[in-house]
Amino acid sequence: MRKAWLVAGVSVGACLSFVALLVVGTYSAAAGLLGGAGGALRGAVGLAKGAVPAAYQPLVQKWGNLCPAINPALLAAQLYQESGWNPRAVSHADARGIAQFIPGTWASHGIDGDKDGDRDVWDPADAIPSAASYDCELAGYVKNVPGDRTNNMLAAYNAGAYRVIKAGGVPGISETQNYVRIIRSLEKSFARPVGRVEPSRQAAGAIYFAQKKLGTPYLWGGNGTPEQQGRFDCSGLTQAAYRTVDIELPRVANDQYNAGPHPSRDELLPGDLVFFSDDLNNSRAIRHVGLYVGGGYMINAPYTGAVIRFDKIDTPDYFGATRVTEDGAKALPTARP
Repeated sequence: MRKAWLVAGVSVGACLSFVALLVVGTYSAAAGLLGGAGGALRGAVGLAKGAVPAAYQPLVQKWGNLCPAINPALLAAQLYQESGWNPRAVSHADARGIAQFIPGTWASHGIDGDKDGDRDVWDPADAIPSAASYDCELAGYVKNVPGDRTNNMLAAYNAGAYRVIKAGGVPGISETQNYVRIIRSLEKSFARPVGRVEPSRQAAGAIYFAQKKLGTPYLWGGNGTPEQQGRFDCSGLTQAAYRTVDIELPRVANDQYNAGPHPSRDELLPGDLVFFSDDLNNSRAIRHVGLYVGGGYMINAPYTGAVIRFDKIDTPDYFGATRVTEDGAKALPTARP
């Protein structure tokens, strides 16, 4: 649980008026900035701060530039989707390691990425390079297929190169189309923004919900159910706030970090999720989340014994922020192998 910095000398009535103004301001910001927002990733792609665990970031950055069909953020999205960065993950289909290779595919496509004389599916220094190499190999198979080369490569990863070639692009298979959509959406979450992040149209509704919960006692594991007397913990509150605007976030704070792109501190807008961690280089270590309301403050459920309240965000454990998008939230895994 996160250490708290209590906002002193601010009455609840004044706070509610403050938030009401911010809600209006959020709509205005979205209307005013939407036209100039950046869209698709372009140019050299860097990784968002802390999005990839520090132990794997050099590998992802290096091997994510292996061929033009991939980039570091895309490779990171695949690894996160496959294993959640767990190098010991095993799926029900016996897919293994951080890149989730099944034994037959590993035997054909695994490489000795760290040049230590073996190919170890459990070793990220082999598995991450192998994932990139396999992507690039598939991209080569479908290089003459019309359409987006990265989408075609991802479709080949899911459905096989033959189906992509036969269809002349991403085949009309719902599972394959969904896989392409998920990875391309997650790619935006792992990429360092190259321009202003598009404002959220749903943020005001999320803030409206959260401000109505001010003063509610904290409950560890709280989801706001009647049995819990409407109490929340930090990620339960942010999940419930965005659920009111038809965006379903994961339950855990460190997964909520991947629900959209990451604005810098000076680009924060009301409705952004703000995160806190003792390890500022690893998003998997995030332990607290709040809902930014402007002026350097958030609404959050801090810890046992406290109530939902306003707190400052500029503290030593501030990790970063996420601007939630519907596509970003839908792309997040609901279960792990």
